[in-house]
Amino acid sequence: MNKVVLIGCGNVGMSYAYALLNQRTSVNELVLIDLNKERIEGEAMDLNHCLAFAPTKMVIRCGDYPDCQDASIVVIAAGANQEVGETRMDLIHKNSKIFKSIVSSVMNSGFKGIFLIATNPLDIMTYLTWKYSGLPTSRVIGSGTSLDTARLRYMVGEKLNVSPKNIHAYVIGEHGDSEFVPWSNANVGLQKLSDFLTPEELDKIYVDVRDAAYDIIKKKGATCYGIGMCLVRITNAILNNENSIITVSTYDENNDVYIGLPCILNNTGINKKVYVKLNEEETAKLEHSIKVIKEALNEVK
Repeated sequence: MNKVVLIGCGNVGMSYAYALLNQRTSVNELVLIDLNKERIEGEAMDLNHCLAFAPTKMVIRCGDYPDCQDASIVVIAAGANQEVGETRMDLIHKNSKIFKSIVSSVMNSGFKGIFLIATNPLDIMTYLTWKYSGLPTSRVIGSGTSLDTARLRYMVGEKLNVSPKNIHAYVIGEHGDSEFVPWSNANVGLQKLSDFLTPEELDKIYVDVRDAAYDIIKKKGATCYGIGMCLVRITNAILNNENSIITVSTYDENNDVYIGLPCILNNTGINKKVYVKLNEEETAKLEHSIKVIKEALNEVK
C-alpha cells in the first residue's frame, strides 16, 4: 500500500494532487492535510469526482497528522507564498517556524517514510526538515533544481526545435538566484549543446530559467503546475524503485548544506549522488551557491 500524505493544499499542493491523479502512479492513497479543514473537504470531493476517468485507482481523503504513521512519502507544500518582488530567501523566517511545528507533528505519528519538500526557500527548508526529523539524509529530499532543469530543457528544446526529453542538461546549486547551468556537461542527444548555440544564447537561456518564477509570479501571482509535475516525477521515481537521475536537493556532508545536484532516486530515497565534473568557472559558481545557502542557514541557526 503506497500512501502519500500531502501537507499544505494551496496552489502547489493541489497542482501536485491533480497531476498525480492524471498520471499512472503507484500511489494507492492520498491524504490531504491543511489548516483550512473545510477547503480540503471540498478539494477531496473535487478530486474524487475525477476518478471515473483517472488512469489509476486511488483513495483520496482528508486526514490529520496521525495518518502519517504508515505513509510511504510525506510531501510538504505548506508555508507562506513568495510575493511579487520577494526572493525565495525572504521567506526563510516565516517558513522555518511553520516547519518546526509540522515536522514535529509528523514525527510524533511514528512516521518512518520519506519526506519530499516543496516549500521555499527550498534548500533551507529541506535542511531544517532533516534536522527537525532526525531521519537519515537519504530519506529527506527537496524538489531542488528539478523544476529549473525542466524549464531549462523546455527552453533549449524550443530554441532548437528538439523534444525537451532529448536535452541532457541540468541546473544545479541553490533553487534560487545563485543556481547555474554547467554548460560544459550539456548535450543534445550525444552532441555538445555549445555546437548549436553561442555563449550569448546560452547565457540568455540561463537568465530566463533563473528568473522564470519572478516572471510567472508577476503575471499570475504564483507558480504551481511545473512544480506539481516535478513532485509527481520524484514520487513515481521513489515508489517505482526506478533508479532515475533527477536534480533534487540533497545533503552535502562536506559543507553541511542541502543543495540541488543530480541524484539516483529509488525506494530508499536518495540512493547516491551523481557527481558532475565541473570546469574552474562552474566550480566557483557551485562554491558561491553553497556560500549563499550557508549564510541563510546561519540566520536560522
